[in-house]
Amino acid sequence: MDNLPPFLKPGFECEIGSYTFTKEVIIRFAEKFDPQDFHLSEETAKDSLFGKLCASGWHTTSIWMKMQREYAARTLQNYSDENFAKVELGPSPGFKDLRWMRPVFAGETVTYFNRNKEIRESASRPGTYILSVDHEAYTDHRKNELAMSFTGSVFIHLLPQEGEKA
Repeated sequence: MDNLPPFLKPGFECEIGSYTFTKEVIIRFAEKFDPQDFHLSEETAKDSLFGKLCASGWHTTSIWMKMQREYAARTLQNYSDENFAKVELGPSPGFKDLRWMRPVFAGETVTYFNRNKEIRESASRPGTYILSVDHEAYTDHRKNELAMSFTGSVFIHLLPQEGEKA
């Protein structure tokens, strides 16, 4: 595991991207996937617990997935150091502790962050590791306004080095 790239090691932290939740996008997502009054219109949201239009928690989590895939593709494409193993990111075996701490209102920008927690070798798949990552989404990270968090995992497969057999 010593030859893993730095961005896969425990303790590595990064910002993966930001996204602004517009009124139109919030409503479009809600109509398809989470049709609750506080996601569907400004008018019906006024009488809700939140008092105004806000994004679905599933929407904020779905945008995290999009940001994560884009970040991973950029990072793997731009990384070429012979001192470290080449890797392939696989599927996720799951996540835990998903929390939505505050609503994301129309017009707010959410910034997403990752912090690698631990990595361990898979007991059933030699050459494959499982990386656990804490994921957080802030509406204003300078003010520590955490909107969403969870811990996810991803399979990491070490690719054969040049000259090695798979």
